[in-house]
Amino acid sequence: MAAYAALVSLTTTMDHIQNHPLFSISFDKIQMESLGEKIRFLLEFIEADYSHGVIITIKQVEILESQIAAAAYAAEDVIESHVVDQIQAMEDAKRYSARLLRYLKKAVTSTESDVVEDQIHGGSTSLIDLQTVIEEMDSIKKKVIEFKDDHNMQPTYSMRAIPSMPLITTDKNTMVGFDEQLLQLLDKLTGQRSNRQIIPIVGMAGIGKTTLAQNAYEHSLIVHHFDIRTWVTISQEYNVRELFVQLLSSLISEMDSETSEQLLGEKLHKMLWGRRYLIVMDDIWSVEAWEEVSRFFPDNNNGSRIVVTTRISSVAIHFDSSCLELTFLDEDKSWKLFCEKAFGQVGCPSELEGIGKEIVKKCKGLPLSISVIGGLLGRSNRTQKYWKNMAKDLNSILDSEEDENCLSILSLSYTYLPVYLKPCFLYMSIFPEDDEIRVSQLIKLWVAEGFTKLKESQSLEEIARGYLNDLIDRNLILKYKLGSTGKVKTCKIHDLLRDLCIKVAQKDKFVYIMEDIPQEVEKERRIVCNRKGVLDTLQLASLTRTLVTKIDGRFPNNKLLRVMSFNNRAKKKYVRRHIVDQVNMRYLAYNKYNLFSFSVKLLLSIDTLWNLQTIIIGREIEAPSQIWEMRQLMHVNIYKLYLPDPPENQQKNEFVLQNLQTLKKVVNFVWSDEACKRVVNLRKLHIKYDSHSKISNDYSFHNISRFHKLESLVFFSHGPANLLQKLTFPSLLKKLRLDGCNVRWEDLTVIGSLPYLEVLKLNVGRVEGAVWNPVEGEFLRLKFLSIFYFDMVNWNVDSSHFPVLEKLVLRGMKKLEEIPLDIGEIPTLRLIELNRCSKSVAISARKIAEEQVNAGNDGLRVQVDSEMKKQ
Repeated sequence: MAAYAALVSLTTTMDHIQNHPLFSISFDKIQMESLGEKIRFLLEFIEADYSHGVIITIKQVEILESQIAAAAYAAEDVIESHVVDQIQAMEDAKRYSARLLRYLKKAVTSTESDVVEDQIHGGSTSLIDLQTVIEEMDSIKKKVIEFKDDHNMQPTYSMRAIPSMPLITTDKNTMVGFDEQLLQLLDKLTGQRSNRQIIPIVGMAGIGKTTLAQNAYEHSLIVHHFDIRTWVTISQEYNVRELFVQLLSSLISEMDSETSEQLLGEKLHKMLWGRRYLIVMDDIWSVEAWEEVSRFFPDNNNGSRIVVTTRISSVAIHFDSSCLELTFLDEDKSWKLFCEKAFGQVGCPSELEGIGKEIVKKCKGLPLSISVIGGLLGRSNRTQKYWKNMAKDLNSILDSEEDENCLSILSLSYTYLPVYLKPCFLYMSIFPEDDEIRVSQLIKLWVAEGFTKLKESQSLEEIARGYLNDLIDRNLILKYKLGSTGKVKTCKIHDLLRDLCIKVAQKDKFVYIMEDIPQEVEKERRIVCNRKGVLDTLQLASLTRTLVTKIDGRFPNNKLLRVMSFNNRAKKKYVRRHIVDQVNMRYLAYNKYNLFSFSVKLLLSIDTLWNLQTIIIGREIEAPSQIWEMRQLMHVNIYKLYLPDPPENQQKNEFVLQNLQTLKKVVNFVWSDEACKRVVNLRKLHIKYDSHSKISNDYSFHNISRFHKLESLVFFSHGPANLLQKLTFPSLLKKLRLDGCNVRWEDLTVIGSLPYLEVLKLNVGRVEGAVWNPVEGEFLRLKFLSIFYFDMVNWNVDSSHFPVLEKLVLRGMKKLEEIPLDIGEIPTLRLIELNRCSKSVAISARKIAEEQVNAGNDGLRVQVDSEMKKQ
């Protein structure tokens, strides 16, 4: 909903300005208070949500919301334009003072601060514009009051009125109604025919093709039957090289970003040769896509299988194999799926069963529609009155849009979303079809766009993650991968739901998806451009705030832009010169690495980006000392960041970076008292010490223990051998990764005593001694343990040493003789994953699994990579 997003964004912008030491004095206090009062009133109206009811009322509400959004946008434009003008004026003043000093060689008559002060109090035109906007908002406020008086209406869905409902969390692969088809598919996959078989699964969008394939792919029978399993999602638009990258990503840990598609295909062919493999090609739209990659799939005459899912019958017929054709669910199966999505194991209350079945019947057996409606009603008021209103709205929608039955049903799920979730859902339209979306990136974008409304007890990002979990629980966003702590790491959105996002977002002018030569973009605030040749011709509107593109592009000349996401490498001239022109930027990301390039020095004027929250650059960067003055910074993720020491002798809290939570890949930095005082709220820290590190310097590692909010630490040590021993860990640490370190067993005793540690990753290091003897009472909360390429020979461990361990990953442990059998007695252990370990390790892991099955514990899985299966 554009109006809600515009109002919340405006509120956030005003908060940032009022808390800024320079800009807070450049606005009239009475004007800002008046504007704030009107925003609060209009926000309360929007949050009450009168957006569904009788048709005439809906139309009136839509008009009011459109006017509110326009007024909020106008206010934000005036305010941010004023701030940008002041910043540019201050920079001009600095340059003017510098020229005087250079050429006159004497003190100037007015100090630089006086010049800046004069510039700040200029800009009266902007403030006159702001008064005009306030008057417009006052006019809209009166219209809202008249509307509420005329209709004497109560909101149909209030954010505050809805009682808190328990989350109905179901597995991402929950499948109801296709048990018979699953058995058929398992039989085809494990059948006696030795030649390579292609198994097409065909059916309309939302019917459950991918879910069926996933359930088979992850079935324990299939995991053990095949040497190699890999998955690729094709989509309508595809890049052949990216298809090979997807196929190889689960088979090898690292790939050169410059490798050609031909070489990638040959590498894949080599890995598949001689092994029994399973490949799933999901969502294939054309025979051409199959032909591009299938020549690298050898027929090893050993029972290899390829599953192809498609919604196009002619594509399925091409494979000359018997198809698994999925059809609509019958009434009983539809009701069972709905109840599972809406109520979990609790079951439907008897008073809602009649109206519930009536609603489910309208879904006509399509699993996606049933799942989404189930997620919607499961999170709603569980009263007959509310459900009957929902059924009435559904009938009205279906009667008016007979040709788009599925999309119409899905649109109801959007209509009944709480207003705070609507902008977040519509924002999913910026991502390409079938894109695997990093949750951390999505949350940062939502925050930068201003979609999250601050609460006293939570940070903006905690609120945003709550929004994501709510959308997942409503089956509008799909969990895809989980991280080491069990949180959702990546997500996806179904094609049909993405189509709905695009349809509504473009109708509401919330997002503009550019498919051709741009026309009439002057009022578009968010632009997505993924067409080559289009971006270079694009002249962004002066008020555009967001540009998202996956192709190479220049920096647009737009002073108010605040979100730029490029899926390409950062070029030196853009990073060095043009970044500083984007003074209103909140989120800047170059999402591809440029590893083999010279470092770039950022300009001293980098601090003019007064509101920058997130910066992601995949190349080496040398930052100036002015970076310590960027008070809004929240996340810094740079491939290699050379960070200068902070300036000393500044006023006590003038430049403490209170908001900084993430600082990644800082190289050879000294953690002085002054530096630690500046970043007291760090939650994630990645530090690296290379061959240029000084052996005599301890880098003040003891000060890292002062980061009392630090939860995740990554420590790369490829320099002096003794650096780890100088490191003092914060007591609240939850995740620790050590890379390249010289580790003594007593170091692991120190680490094991960390009371809140849940994840430990030991990567490519050296150990002093061949035997690890953990001590009882250590690692009491550890859930995830990975050990990569360590020279450990014996591991004397039992169930008491890692009492709540859930996942164990071993890679490259060639010298390790075995995994002790007692580790299988850990009651929480669910997965042992092995990659490039010794044959004896694989044998011991399988023995652990067999013993647990014999003991009645079938919850433990052992996953062995294809190389080890050949041993």
